[in-house]
Order: sequence, then structure tokens, then C-alpha cells
Amino acid sequence: MTLTAERTPAARPQQPLRHRLAERGVDWTLLWIGPAVAIIGALFVYPFLYGLSISFQPLDSDDPLANYTDFFGDPYLRDSIWKTLRLAVPVALLSVAAAAPLAFRMRRDFPGRQAVTLVVLLPLTFGSVLVAQGMAQVFSPTGWINLILTSVGIPEQQFIYNYTGTFIATVLVSIPFAFVMLMGFFGGIDRSIEDAAATLGAGRAARFWRIVMPLAAPGLVTAFTLCLVEAFAVFPSAILVGQPDNATHVLTLPIYDAASRRSDYPAAAAIAMVMTVLELLILGVLMLLRSRLYAGPSSGGKG
Repeated sequence: MTLTAERTPAARPQQPLRHRLAERGVDWTLLWIGPAVAIIGALFVYPFLYGLSISFQPLDSDDPLANYTDFFGDPYLRDSIWKTLRLAVPVALLSVAAAAPLAFRMRRDFPGRQAVTLVVLLPLTFGSVLVAQGMAQVFSPTGWINLILTSVGIPEQQFIYNYTGTFIATVLVSIPFAFVMLMGFFGGIDRSIEDAAATLGAGRAARFWRIVMPLAAPGLVTAFTLCLVEAFAVFPSAILVGQPDNATHVLTLPIYDAASRRSDYPAAAAIAMVMTVLELLILGVLMLLRSRLYAGPSSGGKG
């Protein structure tokens, strides 16, 4: 009689999670975005959904759309949409136009490069409140800007407590954002492409307009988008150096008035939803434009 031992199959060693995910065609590195998704959900998605829900719960009416009809039915409140766009779009355009040449020049090293970068980024450390307060001294009727103008025969100008004051203050804060973004985009363009074009006889202007600008176009759109979002949220300068009851009555002001002065959070949430939808529409158009620029001529550098 022969004894035969039962053979048990050897246990398969447990594979790491990333290997099991790779076998299923899942990129395991996506797990690293989990904390970021959780933070975004906690700080942005949930407040947005909560604000959207209470915007349909007006304090003094049973009509869930009362807050929205009150906003669009009031010409003064409704006009804040136009005043926001009238401020934000020119600010974004001028900020990108002012930052682009300087960011392009920063591709090459030169004496004082770090000092120039520090000066351009300085308004970021000040903040919009300090910039607005400084403007009240520099651009006032007795400030040194008007003193210089009157000394050369130019009449005194009213730079603050109007649209111009808010515009200048917002541009001063937005230019550093555009500058930081564009430094990366211009710096990411492969300079060997320009060198190759130069060897073929292309001049400096031709290389800039036919090579650098097409490759930097998506970056310009991105910088414009960020500056636009920044200008949409303008608040301190609209009050401190603007005309908050008229020319600079932007969307953030009725939101603040409803929430802080009248404690009407549903009405404030409704105006915030209008502002959010408007921003999302504009951002959608800009992102579509950016994707089409990327899908155009093949880029020679980082997007």
C-alpha cells in the first residue's frame, strides 16, 4: 500500500497594489490625486453646492426663484454684471500685454535680472489693500503724480475714487500673476527652433512673430484667464480707491452687502451663483480657445 501525499497548490504571493492596478489598465499614480480631490471637495464643491441650495430659499418669499428675480429685476444690481466685465476684461488684457514683453526678456540672463523680477513681484507681497492705500497717497490731488503733471503744465487729474483708481490698483496686482505664468511659458520654448530659423535667414522679428508667439499663444490665454478670474473677485480696491456706489459697483459688492450688512445669505448666495456661472461661461470659452491653439501647429516647448 502506497501512501500518496496530497499536494496543495502553492499560495500566490500578494502583489503590490500598483501592480494589480497596472494589470487592470489603471494608472496607480492617480491615487496621489486623492488628497487633492478631497480638499477641493471640502473647500470648493461642498460650499458651492450649499450656496446653490440656499439661493433657492429666500427669506421673505415662498418663490424659490425670488432671489434671482430680485437681482435681475433691479437695474442697479443687474448693472453690476456689466461693471464687473468692464473692469475685469481690460485689466486682464493690459496685465498680459504689460507682463509678456518682460517675461520674454527674462529668457536670457542679464545684469539686474533678479532685481527686476523682485520689483515686478513686489505687489504680490503687499496685497490689494496696501496697494490701494498707497495709491491714495501717490495719486491724490496733492500726490507726487499730480505734482509732476502740474509742473509740466498738465492740469490736475482725478486718478482715484473712480473707475480709474480701481483699474490701476487691480492692474498693479494682476501683472505679477501674468508675469510668473508667462515666464514659465516663454522659458519652456525650445530655443533651438529659433536658432534653426536664424540659420535659415529668419530675422529677429520673424522669429518672434512666426515661432515664439504661436508657441506662447496658449500660455497667453492661460495668463489672461487667471488675470480675469483675479479681477472678477476685486473688492478692496473697488471700495478704497473706486466709486463703490456707481462706477465700480462690481458683483462682489452686492454679495458683501447682502451677507454682511443685511444678513441675507440666500440673496448673497444667489448673486454669487450668477457671478460663478458668468465666470464659468467665460472660462469655458477661453479653455476651448486654448485647446484649439494647442491642437494647431505642433509646439516646440512646454505648454
